Parts: sequence; C-alpha cells; structure tokens
Amino acid sequence: PGARDGQVCYNVVQKHRGDFMKKFLLFVLALVISFLPGIIGMMFSPDGASDVWYNVLNKPFLTPPGWVFAVVWPILYLILGIALYLIIVDKTRYSKAKPYGLFAVHMALNALWSYMFFGLNLTGVALIVLALLIAFTIWMMAAFRPISRAAYYLVWPYLIWLLFALYLNGSIVFLN
Repeated sequence: PGARDGQVCYNVVQKHRGDFMKKFLLFVLALVISFLPGIIGMMFSPDGASDVWYNVLNKPFLTPPGWVFAVVWPILYLILGIALYLIIVDKTRYSKAKPYGLFAVHMALNALWSYMFFGLNLTGVALIVLALLIAFTIWMMAAFRPISRAAYYLVWPYLIWLLFALYLNGSIVFLN
C-alpha cells in the first residue's frame, strides 16, 4: 500500500506541474498576442523622418510628452494580455469565439492606427480607425463580461486611454 500511495502522490504532483506549465505557456501566449500591435506600431512611431512630421504638427494643449506614451502603452498591453489570459483559462459555458474574434479585430485596428497615423501620416483616416477601435473595444468588453468580470474591468484603463487618444487625434486633425 505504501508504494502505491507514493505513486498516487507522484501522479498528482506531475499533473499539477503539467497544469502549471500549460497555464504559464497560455499566459505567455496571451502576452505575446497583446503586445503585437505595439511591436508593429514601433515601426511607425515618431523616429527619424516620422519624427520631423510629428514634431511640426499643431497639437492640443493636453498632449503629453513622448515618454508618457512609452510608459503607458506597455502597461496597457500587459493589462490586455492579462485580460485575454483570463478569458482563455476561464471554464465557462459561454462560447469564446466572439471574444477571441473581437480581441483579434481590435488588435488589428490598434496596429492599423499606428500605420495610418505615423506610417502614412493620414490623421483623418487614423481618426476613423480609432473610432472603430473604440467601438470594437466596447463590444469586446461586453463579450468579456459574462465570461470574466475581472477581464472586463481590466480593459477599462485601455478604453479610457483610447478616448484620450481620440481627443488627441481629433484635435490634430482639427488644428492641422
């Protein structure tokens, strides 16, 4: 009986180790997915020729210094990654197809905004993309809520930042 108990204990430990690794890898995957728009956006962020264009724009009074964006965006992408992870690991009776699809569309719109605004300098088109991004973010939040309230609440800071970005982008369109 003792040897059998030891084997059962070993099997339990191995199962938990496997569950931990699976959850850890899912967490890393969620983070990688959530940071993709930021990685893509870095290719178009103000630097070099794009920097000259951005610096000569008339900007609204509340435009923060550039370092603020460099601090805020990684935090927001981290929070989005955590929210996505919570959706992935939640054992729910609801289908996750809609939240996953909305997350993907919203991530694509996030990356597209950087390309339109900084890559092509199309501030008006970027404003439309940003409005769509906000709409899809709200829709995504609504899809997250029944599955994980924590994920839903984690997206709020991102939505607030997007609304601030809408003010900045809209003001740049108006002022230029």
